[in-house]
Amino acid sequence: MKILHVVRRYGPVGGMERYVWELTHELRRLGHEVEVLCEICLAEKPADIAVHELGEIARRPRWLSLLRFGWRAARWLKTHPHPDWLVHSHERISVHDVTTFHGPPFAGVFEKPFWRLLSLRVLMQLYLERRELTSPHCIVPNSQVISEQLAHYYPQLAGKLTVPVVPGVQPGKLRVQRTVPAGGGVVGFVGKEWRRKGLPLAAEIVARLRRTRPELELWVVGPQAEEVRHLFAGWQGGYRLLGWSGQSYYAEFDVLLHPARSEPYGMVISEAMSARVPVVLSDVCGAAAQVMPVAGAILPLDASVERWAEETEKQLCRSDTPPQFVRGWAEVAREYETIYRKVPETNPT
Repeated sequence: MKILHVVRRYGPVGGMERYVWELTHELRRLGHEVEVLCEICLAEKPADIAVHELGEIARRPRWLSLLRFGWRAARWLKTHPHPDWLVHSHERISVHDVTTFHGPPFAGVFEKPFWRLLSLRVLMQLYLERRELTSPHCIVPNSQVISEQLAHYYPQLAGKLTVPVVPGVQPGKLRVQRTVPAGGGVVGFVGKEWRRKGLPLAAEIVARLRRTRPELELWVVGPQAEEVRHLFAGWQGGYRLLGWSGQSYYAEFDVLLHPARSEPYGMVISEAMSARVPVVLSDVCGAAAQVMPVAGAILPLDASVERWAEETEKQLCRSDTPPQFVRGWAEVAREYETIYRKVPETNPT
């Protein structure tokens, strides 16, 4: 097959971007011809994948950035026809055969007060989202949560939805089996978007646990230290603000805490499970579908701090090590092969 992937930033620089990066490489290894159309490539260009850069676009306002990228992509495809190629987009464009939906639908704004709709930004975001979903033959959600949300907000398009294709995991260093000291341990939190991913609640949970585990530490990976230091104003030690260096700390954690308010998937959850680290997460995380009882605990978002602390304590006290979560990117690529074969061969681009 010949597949053209469309993404604004090409490179392993974020959750969605890593998904595209790993998928395109695996499709190439499977023998398919792969090209990428992007604003900018943020890694060394692969020798066997042609990467076409359109040039960076101002990031704000976001809706205008998305609209301009869509225009550029359409013009490029008109100037460089790909009649025998399948166009697989990860962006808000209109000239694609398959789209992968990586985040919560913007149409969720309809659940908010009506006056939230009265802005050009909201109207344009809704237009771009509907256009992205209406144009292709197939819509691929990256989690069951996203699939259900799309079917709810766009019931007329539900027939285009495929089975979810969740991200793969790159194997890394495993957590060694160990007994966590009765008074200590390491709770990990990972995420740049720390508010949405629940760091304030995580800090409350660990602060409560430190009443009986005075040596317990919370390691925060992702946000810059100055962004979140205020959350620990009353602490006397017990935390590390590690920023984002690209280094993996999973093997050092005794449990990953992820009480996110909204999380389309949550690759940090599957990455922790891949390192055999127990997890405690909220039930709004898309990755919850991959979390078996032996891997940790899933709690309602509105559970009390006491309940969160109890479940985290249970994971700290366990004497066994969870089985390793395994999902290779080659498996992801093979699932896409199945989807691609269902797309009609006629392609106007």
